[in-house]
Amino acid sequence: MDDFSEIKKNLTNFELLERDLTLKQLQINRLLNITQAINDNLSADVLFGMYNSFLSWEMGIKKMALYIKEETGEWCCASSIGIQQEMLDINIQEKLSTYTRLHNLTEEEHPLISQFNVVVPVRHKDVAIAYTFIGGFDEDDDMYDKVSFITTITNIIAVAIENKRLFKKQIEQEALKREMELAGAMQKMLIPNSLPQNERYELASIYQPHSTIGGDYFDFIDYDDPRFAFCIADVSGKGAAAALLMSNIQATVRYLINKRIKAEPFIVELNKSILNSAKGEKFITFFIAEYNTETQELIYVNAGHNAPILYTQGELSTLNKGCTILGAFDEIPHLEVGQLILDDDALIISYTDGLSDIQNETGVYFDEEQLFPFVKENSNLSADDFNNKLQNKLEKFKGENPFPDDVSVLTCRIHKGGRFISKNKDVLL
Repeated sequence: MDDFSEIKKNLTNFELLERDLTLKQLQINRLLNITQAINDNLSADVLFGMYNSFLSWEMGIKKMALYIKEETGEWCCASSIGIQQEMLDINIQEKLSTYTRLHNLTEEEHPLISQFNVVVPVRHKDVAIAYTFIGGFDEDDDMYDKVSFITTITNIIAVAIENKRLFKKQIEQEALKREMELAGAMQKMLIPNSLPQNERYELASIYQPHSTIGGDYFDFIDYDDPRFAFCIADVSGKGAAAALLMSNIQATVRYLINKRIKAEPFIVELNKSILNSAKGEKFITFFIAEYNTETQELIYVNAGHNAPILYTQGELSTLNKGCTILGAFDEIPHLEVGQLILDDDALIISYTDGLSDIQNETGVYFDEEQLFPFVKENSNLSADDFNNKLQNKLEKFKGENPFPDDVSVLTCRIHKGGRFISKNKDVLL
């Protein structure tokens, strides 16, 4: 009888070992399946499904909730077993950071967390990337053995998901970098490489983009007759969208110029074009001027832009007549065309607000109090020399401070010429 009992006991132990071995084999096979799925770059949803199935069927887990961090920084439940949705809707964001290692939850009073026996934090490069809550163990379960294996599989799944996220982010960053490079190249094509300098007038520019793609734009248009025009603009925002809008502005400005329409309909049409392109999401400040070297007549419109400085005959003034910013309203509320005769040499300095936003190390801005005296003191210089001296002044003024925004300056020097009365004083472009 004793021999029979011993044989029976050995058979029972053998069957238990065989069952455990079979279970371990199933677990290892599922682990290999999950690893293969990761190598095959299957989606996160597929991996979560395999994880859920593994814990439920192979490990016999009755309650589980896996929390993964989203792009927004919020933690969300990516997979669960045996927990009602209304329980999972309970916010546990603040509780998660308190678990820095495997933790027994038997004393937890939180309505959701108290449903589980243990929490397994997963860390990657010393940063928490996942938390698995496990519960519903049977009395005869080897809890330590199960939790150890679950910890392994959770780490594999969570790290794989995190690597997917990082790889996706890298791809997006590379795509964005390429997009920025293309947009930057597009923007450079919009900025004139050279500006005219002749016996009638000189133009020179300063262009200091704050980033790869700025929001500033300026242009020059010459005619076959004695007239020429120049413009400067500042597009709200940065990046590819701003560069595309700038491209649209340039095309529209040149199209309208070729139509030789008057100032008011010119601005109205440009406003409509910007609204159609930007859908009200972006706007621009814009200044455009036309000068006739024979009549000495300057016609301009300032659409919400920093007022350019005019210096002539020892007097300094600003060109501030015009209207509101473009692209903000379906109809421009009020528009006034600026017109004046320049009887003598003149200097016109147009610029974007990046210039007046520059600060020195004591917090003083390079505003009109700094710019006006500089214009008076250097009004006898050529356009190129004026800009070179201004650039040196800005570098010294800001010191170690960076440029806060794009800085664009378009300087126009007009040389005195003959004069006759224009028959049509409201012709612009």
